This record gives sequence, C-alpha cells and structure tokens, in this order.
Amino acid sequence: MITGASCLIGKRLTELLLQKGHQVSHLGRKKSAGPVPSYVWDVKNGTLDINALKGIDTIIHLAGAGIADKPWTKERKREILESRTQSTQLLHKTLQQNPHSVRAFISASAIGYYGFEASDKTFTENSESGNDFLASVTRQWEEEVEKLKALPLRIAKIRIGIVLSEEGGALKPMLLPIKYFVGSPLGSGKQWMSWIHIDDLCSMFVHLIENEKLDGVYNATSQTAATNAEFTKAIAAVLKRPIWLPKVPEFVLKIVLGEMASLITQGSKVSSAKIQESGFVFQYPTLQGALENLLAKR
Repeated sequence: MITGASCLIGKRLTELLLQKGHQVSHLGRKKSAGPVPSYVWDVKNGTLDINALKGIDTIIHLAGAGIADKPWTKERKREILESRTQSTQLLHKTLQQNPHSVRAFISASAIGYYGFEASDKTFTENSESGNDFLASVTRQWEEEVEKLKALPLRIAKIRIGIVLSEEGGALKPMLLPIKYFVGSPLGSGKQWMSWIHIDDLCSMFVHLIENEKLDGVYNATSQTAATNAEFTKAIAAVLKRPIWLPKVPEFVLKIVLGEMASLITQGSKVSSAKIQESGFVFQYPTLQGALENLLAKR
C-alpha cells in the first residue's frame, strides 16, 4: 500500500511495482480511478478506512505537503510538518488498534535532514541532523516513523535527494531558462546538488521491499553529486545551448523566494555508499547519462 501515490514518485513506483508482479493499492484523500484499488483517509480528522490494510504486507509512506509548492508562511510550514508527522501517527494508531498482516514500513524522508550549507562536507546516514527548517521537519518525521518499531515492524527510511524526472520535479524549472538561451548558475554556483534519477529512486524502494533483511536509514542520491554550476553546464551541453548570463545573485533569489531560496542557494553533498553496499546498482550513475535519458523523452 502506497500513501501519497498521486505524487511524482508514487506514480512511477506504482508502475514499477506492477511491472515486477507486486499487488499494489493506494491510500489517499479521495478514491482514484484506474485499475489500482484505492482507499481513503482523512489525516486532519484522524480517520482511515481499515479495509485498506487487508492483505497488505508492506506500507510505503510517501504522503506529505510539497516543500516547494507554496511560499513558506507560518501556516504553510505547519502544514509541511503536520502532513508528515500526523499522517505517520494515524498509520501507527490504525495498525496498533486493528488486526493486520503488515510486516514492513518503508518511509520517505529527505536529505534535508542534514541541513543545507555552503561546504564540501560529505554527509552519510550517520551524520547529525541540521538546524534549519527542513532539517527539523525531517527529524520529527523520522522520529514518528521510528515509533512503529514497537509494533514490531521492519522499518526503513529513504532520505531522498533532488529527484530528476521528465514529468516534473526539479528538472523542469532548470530546463526552461537554458532552453531559451538565458541559463546561468544560481547564487554562488558552488552549492552541491545531490540528485537521483526517478527510476533509480523507485528501484531503491523496490530493493528495500524485496530484501527483507534491510532496515534503517538509506540515502537516495546518485553516485556523483554536482555543483549548481556543473549541473547547469551539463543541462546546457545536452540541450546544445550556451550559458551566456552571469550567475544570478543570491540576494535576488532571496527577494523573489524568501526563506525558500535556501533550497537552491545552499545544498549538501550526500553519500549513497550504504545502499550500494547492500547490493543496489544504479541504472543512471552519472549526471550526463541521467539527463540524456530524461531529455530524450521530452
């Protein structure tokens, strides 16, 4: 069962699981049309259709308000946090109070856990949490997920990096200025972008579903992080476009985006060595290969 299955990741993960012969269902705010069974929950009111648990051995928890969809007002920040913590609490309560066959709970998280900063430090799963807003959100989210161990369940958490997809996500807004000959690095251009191709990300979820001895935290980033300047140049090279303009100053981005500007003016270099040591193999280990695959689809 996948929560938040209408998102970019949930849609692709559903496709991949079905292709591999898994039975899949969705849990969302409203029933969805299509061949995949869907069930309804209302996180704010604390209700969940318990029929959603029938025959389920694994829950994939992706639900959460988008961090870049709206400005970070006080109300929006609360929504970003509570959509993650309260949904996890509702799943915990429902599993605790009802008979079920669930054995594993695999939750999304984010590399925002480590905080964003202007440094070359490499973060691993053992690195401490950062101190900014997103670090606080992911830390509290993961703390709620950890509580499900008491049921007991196998718990795995995937700290997701910048997801590249032809359908949306971070790549689309980066493409447009470059495509129309006005591309340039953002801020210093030196900030790290720890990215991952959406197919590799979804394959990681499948890897953790099918390998029942794996638990704990795993970073979902490619083998090769890139700076913002390198990322911009790589896109331009694949699109066969020049980079003409100077860097966009950080103060301009802060004026336009407010606090949310930290998402693009700062970054983190994150290691995926742990998931590789578990036997996972990347289909798109290099930025050029990932971009060539995704941009060819466009």
